[in-house]
Amino acid sequence: MVIQKIKKAVGQIKVPGDKSISHRAVMLGSLANGVTEISGFLNGADCLSTIDCFRKMGIDIDINGENVTVHGNGLRGLKKPDEMLYTGNSGTTTRLLCGILAGQNFDTSITGDASIQKRPMGRVVKPLSMMGAKIENEYCPLYITGTKLHGIDYKMPVASAQVKTAIILAGLYADGETVIHEIEKSRDHTELMLSAMGADLTVDNLDITVKPTNDLTAVNVDVPGDISSAAYFIAAALLIPGSELLIKNVGINPTRDGILKVCAQMNADIQVLNPRVQCGEDVADLLVKHSSLKGTVIEGALIPTLIDELPVLAVLAAFAEGTTMIRDAQELKVKESNRLDIMVHHLSAMGADVVPTEDGMIITGGKTLYGAVLDSHLDHRIAMAFAIAGMAAEGETEIARADCVNISYPGFYKDLEKLA
Repeated sequence: MVIQKIKKAVGQIKVPGDKSISHRAVMLGSLANGVTEISGFLNGADCLSTIDCFRKMGIDIDINGENVTVHGNGLRGLKKPDEMLYTGNSGTTTRLLCGILAGQNFDTSITGDASIQKRPMGRVVKPLSMMGAKIENEYCPLYITGTKLHGIDYKMPVASAQVKTAIILAGLYADGETVIHEIEKSRDHTELMLSAMGADLTVDNLDITVKPTNDLTAVNVDVPGDISSAAYFIAAALLIPGSELLIKNVGINPTRDGILKVCAQMNADIQVLNPRVQCGEDVADLLVKHSSLKGTVIEGALIPTLIDELPVLAVLAAFAEGTTMIRDAQELKVKESNRLDIMVHHLSAMGADVVPTEDGMIITGGKTLYGAVLDSHLDHRIAMAFAIAGMAAEGETEIARADCVNISYPGFYKDLEKLA
């Protein structure tokens, strides 16, 4: 994919549905009694992997564009699949399935693509094993022997919505109360959706308590636009002079809106318009105008609320005046790629002043960036972040293996063309 510098980004756009919510709507809809109608579903490869896995376990799921209908079989209505479940590139599918499958009355196995087979699953396997789960291996393929589970009191060692959700889902099948203590607040889509479906779940700041559940009741889900996808268009409008872009129907859940907080720190002109609540999720339209950005510090409790947006925030920092420090971001080392290393390498290749640190990087912004030949490393966030960098840099940027964006945003490059 070849990216050219553009003159300005103007108009309005609507990004695809939230990936995290789309995954959970299919999973929880499959476990509920009744029919779950999902609108705004993300038809990316990761979410389609989730649908494929649940179809293999006997769930009838209809897809009509962005509208998906899940015919739930109840909490104990899954069937033993005839083959190994394949999760593709989806860490969310893999880790959340572990929580669901551990308490079934049948055995299953899970694997994914080459990237998934290198991603650590021990962080999920450990707490589930404390609940009595029988899971062989800490990397895919995973072999899960269904068994009776018991509740635990668990202090999270890292802020991870995937690990937290796996434990919550296992807790639905346990024989007693499960309490999870977060160290930082991570995205809470699971808690919101389960509560709407009637689960016995309470949240007290960083503590989550889930009790065994007999039934979940299907609810319809209207999926808002994914703020992680909106982030690239936010960045384009902020960086390119003369830009003004309206991004419609974006989820701004407080556990996901860290990018808006950081952009405000960087002097960004972003207006939150028409705020509303949609199926329990905060939603708004975002009006973004070109801004003279300044460096900032990104660390601590902010990190879990913008973990997927850090690559594009690093791009913003490279163009901003002053120094930006990213700390506490070691989680990026175990994503689809080692995003910390790749961000440093690619930004440096474009002429940015970037110094790596143990848990992040220091970016001294304000230098002119130039197009370069870059590799996505099959990481959709890397490909999209550097597509935006290429639109603001001098010359031409070429991104190899750029079609990995299909994981979360199949129409990304077409939407970029609309801006030019």
